[in-house]
Amino acid sequence: MSAVPEAAAFDALRAQLSEAAAALADGPGALEGILLGIVDDVDRAVREPLEIFPVCHHSPASAIAMARRLREKRPKVVYLELCEDMAPLLSELRNCRLPVAVQAFASEVDGFPADWAPLSVVAPITEASAEYQAIAYALDTPGVELVLVDRSSDHVFQWQTRGTDPADVTEPTEPAEEAPPAEEEAGLHGDAVGVEIGDLRPRFAELEEHLLRHGRVRHWSEWWHQYVELPLGDSDHDTYRQVMLLIGSLFRRLAPGDARQTRVDEDRERYMWTRMREHLAASGTDAADCLYICGAFHAASRVEEFGVHGAATFEIGPPSASVWQHGLIPSSHAAIEAQFGLTPGSVSIAATQWTKNLRRTRVQPFRLVGQAGAKKTTRAGKAAVPALPEADGTPADQLSGFLRRPPVLDRLDEAELLGWSVEIVRAARRNGYLASTADAIAVFETSILLAGMRDRARPTPYDFQDAAITCIEKDTVPGRRDVRRIVEIMMGGDRIGQVGYDALPPLARDVHDRLAPLGLKLEQRGVQRALLDMASAPELERCSDVLWMLRHLLPYGAARAIMGERRLGERPIQESWDLALGTHQRALIELGYEGVSIEQVLEQRLRRRAHDPQATTADVLEAVENATLYLGSRRLADELGTRALEVLETERSVDGAPEVLRRVRRLLAYYRTSEPVLPPWIESFVKTGYAHYCTLLPTAFTDEDAKVRQVAAMLGFLFSMEGLAVSLGCDRTQLELAFAQSHPREPAKVALLWAAQVQLGQLSRADLRARCDELLGNPLVVPAYPRHLSGFLHALEPVPQLADFVVEAVSNAFARLPDPVLLPWLPKLIGTLRSEGADLAPLLIREAGRIFPGRLDALDAWIPPWREGPDTAGPRSAGSAGAGAGSGAALLAAHPATCDALAGLLGCEESWQTADAAPSGALLAARHPDTAAALEVLLAGT
Repeated sequence: MSAVPEAAAFDALRAQLSEAAAALADGPGALEGILLGIVDDVDRAVREPLEIFPVCHHSPASAIAMARRLREKRPKVVYLELCEDMAPLLSELRNCRLPVAVQAFASEVDGFPADWAPLSVVAPITEASAEYQAIAYALDTPGVELVLVDRSSDHVFQWQTRGTDPADVTEPTEPAEEAPPAEEEAGLHGDAVGVEIGDLRPRFAELEEHLLRHGRVRHWSEWWHQYVELPLGDSDHDTYRQVMLLIGSLFRRLAPGDARQTRVDEDRERYMWTRMREHLAASGTDAADCLYICGAFHAASRVEEFGVHGAATFEIGPPSASVWQHGLIPSSHAAIEAQFGLTPGSVSIAATQWTKNLRRTRVQPFRLVGQAGAKKTTRAGKAAVPALPEADGTPADQLSGFLRRPPVLDRLDEAELLGWSVEIVRAARRNGYLASTADAIAVFETSILLAGMRDRARPTPYDFQDAAITCIEKDTVPGRRDVRRIVEIMMGGDRIGQVGYDALPPLARDVHDRLAPLGLKLEQRGVQRALLDMASAPELERCSDVLWMLRHLLPYGAARAIMGERRLGERPIQESWDLALGTHQRALIELGYEGVSIEQVLEQRLRRRAHDPQATTADVLEAVENATLYLGSRRLADELGTRALEVLETERSVDGAPEVLRRVRRLLAYYRTSEPVLPPWIESFVKTGYAHYCTLLPTAFTDEDAKVRQVAAMLGFLFSMEGLAVSLGCDRTQLELAFAQSHPREPAKVALLWAAQVQLGQLSRADLRARCDELLGNPLVVPAYPRHLSGFLHALEPVPQLADFVVEAVSNAFARLPDPVLLPWLPKLIGTLRSEGADLAPLLIREAGRIFPGRLDALDAWIPPWREGPDTAGPRSAGSAGAGAGSGAALLAAHPATCDALAGLLGCEESWQTADAAPSGALLAARHPDTAAALEVLLAGT
């Protein structure tokens, strides 16, 4: 340290600010304390032996100043404000195309609230950022060490207030300036918490409003571009550093008194200085050979641990027991803007400004060797001319001159503005706008006019954007994009990064390898069509297995089946897929955090789904079906099936009965055709389910919360599983007792009970028809008859044999119900068939086609079969009874042995008559004409 007093360098500035404070505030006070405190912060930071380099995240000026300083100083150690556990991933950046984000991910948490899972932290990196320049310099320069000193990803969540949703702790904490773009690229980071270097935005709302109003700008990004980026774009190192320290100190001292946020900010600073002092002590490196890169907000720190000679130490707590995975995920300009509350298009404009700064200053940036998408630089960079320090080695005061100097007004670049105006008209026409050359001239002139009104000699991209919206968009947007978005695309577009194959986790590389026979470039964004013909290329069947698993694991659209489906016991011959794995690369990478293969991840997710405390029996049966469909694992299916049995035994509601019935039927059909015997778990499931639903049936019939569809599904389980259940030891008496105790009051459930009683033989069809006629004949009950019909429609699930009776009941309703009752019921009938009876409607339509005449001219003479006699039991066309009797007599005479067998079965003991007379079987045929007609058709077919 020099013997010259520390205050000497900025004494003149302090005197000027004291005079200004006295003049503005009528005497010394709070304003003077703030202004002089800012100077003290700057002075303290520039005198620190360990050089502090303040930056702003994604700032081209910071990136230019960083590249210039690294080539000038050539530090041996670079300390970087970034989560220390992300260090091993930085070397993989050379295998990626920027922008990408370094991610820490924990799917299973230990030490945090369970509803926070999964935990995710991302740090996006673009080429036009100071941290990328530091990373590229450190990794490609021999003898240089890169040390990340910020808190670990685990501490990011440890330091949040208990009970706070992690979605509320995204850094920075300020709200977005405008609504983020609602495009797919804006969600590339998912729900991750963002960590960035250099959050430089006022936390004092009144200050930001004041700056925007007096700067004549619309939002913070525009103010920063106009009053910080452009003036600092080609400034010397000392001026840049002192100005950034000034801004950081100003925002820090004017921040509102948020105790939690202040504590987190100061703890981060204590953490970083503690890590740096530990490294200096362990390595013996001279602080003069090091460079500390942090946000300007943290560079102006006032904690006691500040500096290599800090007076205090900070105790760093241990991490939690959560297991963290690390990787790289693709990012985009829109994703960065959406996550950190930046104006849409601001990062793209910054990238364009970075390119312009490189051309103007001729600074040679650092790029990782082999960096994908990086342009090779062959021109040597211009040597930087450092500012002359004072005699004692302290940097000279550059702030006084910078603050006094009026802004340099760039002259109007007419060629650039004219090119923008022509290009925006061309782009607008491609997007459906009726733009012309006159609009281009108007945009050009309006941009100059707006810049003049805002005291600018040269229109900025934001002035041009406002002018384009005013002159072209007017009040309508004919296409998908408005003019604001078109300008953003034209200024640089939303660059989307890509993680290279070598930087992918093992699972993602395995997926790419297994899908290689498809011959597609899976890393590319967009949708690609894959055609799989397994008949001619059997090796594609393995690709089909992978695609079906990806369809189950990844978001919709990543792998979408166009043709072909996967069903139990079936293997498709041909399939067609739309694949967008490059677009959903983040989701595929995050699968790699859960396992080393997609089979392992799928098995873990199925187990997690089955053992979830909120899982229902239907959920677990779905997991069983998926384990069989996608994994072909009998072991896992049996394990999950046992879990389904456990969940069924504890359920006390019938909400999932329709889904349970559908899945159990499907699994039973599969096991009966593919296995020699049924698995023990499904036999136990049928037995337990039979007893379970028999117990719940009386309550379900009277419970208002139990819907008709759910009760019908219970009956469908009982009737369809009855044979298997009884063979496994169940007692049919349970079912009979359940019906004896069932006394529904709701009309739909009453009709459902009647239909079930017909199935059990407790009610004949004639009695059921008589009850329906009685309902239609009672004026007091007629308004409720449609609800009875709804019950009969649902009864087709457990008793499909009643399809002809349901056709009869609906036909009678249309014939006899009055219009005030019938017309309001018709929409409800259609809605019921569409939402709950999609599987039953074909059965009903097919049965109606068999009963009603096929020609319109036969309708007038047609007599419904249910009106021909009280004993009619079955669908028949008009006049079929007599024909059936006559032809049945001849049929029985031709087959006497069959006649004897049927007569004995039906209890007829008459003997054959003489040869000259008709056999007594004719009487049987006349008594049972439908049976005779069915036998005739059966024998005629053989």
